[in-house]
Parts: sequence; structure tokens; C-alpha cells
Amino acid sequence: MKIAAQIRKTIESIPEGKPFGYDDLGIGQADFVTAAKALERLQKKGTIKKISKGIFYKPEETRFGPLGPDYNALLNRFLFKKGKRVGYVTGGELYNQLNLTTQNYFRTKIATNRSRKKIEKGWLKTSTVKSYAEITEDNYQLLGVLDSLKDIRNISDTSTSQAIKILAGKLVNFSKSAIEDLIRLSMTYPPRVRALLGAIIEEKFATEFDLSDLKSSLNPTTVYKLNVKEAEFPTIKNWNIR
Repeated sequence: MKIAAQIRKTIESIPEGKPFGYDDLGIGQADFVTAAKALERLQKKGTIKKISKGIFYKPEETRFGPLGPDYNALLNRFLFKKGKRVGYVTGGELYNQLNLTTQNYFRTKIATNRSRKKIEKGWLKTSTVKSYAEITEDNYQLLGVLDSLKDIRNISDTSTSQAIKILAGKLVNFSKSAIEDLIRLSMTYPPRVRALLGAIIEEKFATEFDLSDLKSSLNPTTVYKLNVKEAEFPTIKNWNIR
């Protein structure tokens, strides 16, 4: 089958709105030039639209005009590599998802272990930051919780105390192994995160978890100023949080 015919046949099977690139078309590097010309012809016909260099989609036609690409599918191209998770959404968009803020954000922040750079892919505009730990499908949500604790003082439209209450309420629904993983992962985060996590776990679970390693990882003379009242969270005094 000729390259152009192969491309047309493959594109027919791709759902409308789903972004795709050369890798999705099964095109070898030696045929990229021929493939590029075939894709250019399909663009001129309106069969596909270009999102950015090397990334396209089939527009879904509605009575109001063609729809744009699937945002989540486009985002996933940068969160996964060959089916393996390599990043996760953090920052304002994550805090909105966790009900810590009602503010909407127009730029998505991605935490990743890979190269960090701004991504401008048509509708998708992101900035990237380095993850504090190796990202896996099993731990990325826990890393999101730790990111929230790290930024607790800077989350828009909420007080530090209110944000802590919301996160503490989520932790009580975690499994015991998830809490233990959270403690382990927190060791890669700044001390204030470990202190706050320790105070929350002690408050919600009393002596159910061994927090000795968490406590010993902190400088006993350091005070963490988070503007939290002891009357609201009595255990903060045990972790030098003010």
C-alpha cells in the first residue's frame, strides 16, 4: 500500500478530535517527507487540521462550525510516554480539582521528571516543573497532595486553615498503605511539608502511624510559620507550626 493511502486509511480509524502524530500513523522515518506531503494535502481538503508541528486532528463538524481537538487527549500526550506516566497536572488546575480553590487557570502546570519547558501546542498552553519524586501511575495523586501542602500559603481564594481542613478530610479516606506511601514520598519535599503532613496525620489518626522518621527528619529548632491557629489544629504545636 502506498504511503498516502496508508495514511488515509489510518486516519479514518482515528476518532474525531483526538490528536495524532507521525508515530500514530505507523510511518517510518524514511517516509516522513512523503507522509508530510500527504498530510499537507489532507489539510488543504479540510480532512485534518494542524495543532502544531507534527500534531494534527480530525475536526468534528457541528452546525456551529468545526470543534477543536480534545483537550484532555492533547494533554495526555505530555503526561504519558509509550503508555507510561511521566507527568501529572499540578498548580492551580490541580488545586481547583481538589476543591481548594474556585479560581480558573488558563495555563496548565505539569510536574515531570523529564525535560522542563513551556509547551505551546495550539489550545494547550503549559509550563513545566520538576517533580519531587519519580512519577508513577500509583503515586502521582499522592504527589499532588504533597504539592498542595507545599503551596498551602499561596492557594488563591482560600485561607491556609481552610485548605488544611479540606486536605485533611481527603486523607481520612486514604488506605493505610497510601498514607504510608505519602509519608515516604514527603521525605523528598521541603521540611514544612513534612511538618504539616505529620501534624495532619497525628490529628486525624492519633497513634495509628509511626511518625518517628518524619519527626526526626526535621530540625527541632525550626519554626514553620503557616498562619495556623492551635485552637483549630492542636497537633501543630508538636510540629513547630505557628
